[in-house]
Amino acid sequence: MDTNTPTGSTPTPPAANPLFDENDLKRAMTAFKKRMKSIQLEQDSKLGRSPLTGNREVITGIQPPLGFGKAVWEELARRGDLKYDGGGFYQWVEKRG
Repeated sequence: MDTNTPTGSTPTPPAANPLFDENDLKRAMTAFKKRMKSIQLEQDSKLGRSPLTGNREVITGIQPPLGFGKAVWEELARRGDLKYDGGGFYQWVEKRG
């Protein structure tokens, strides 16, 4: 039994990491999604790779945009918003539910 928890009360969950502001994490995710869409559009615009021809390549992992720092991307991966692919690449994890 935890001696720091008063009798009859439930322990509080650990607080979010104070090093990361929630707004910064949201901005980083928005930038990641925009970069991923931009890269996908660039791939689709290449000759013979239109979504209409059936030869479309789907981008699965990208290097995150600059300006947020490695720790932000690691935190988003820890939270389950992104998946680390190795070599500095991350995948976007779509939340179901």
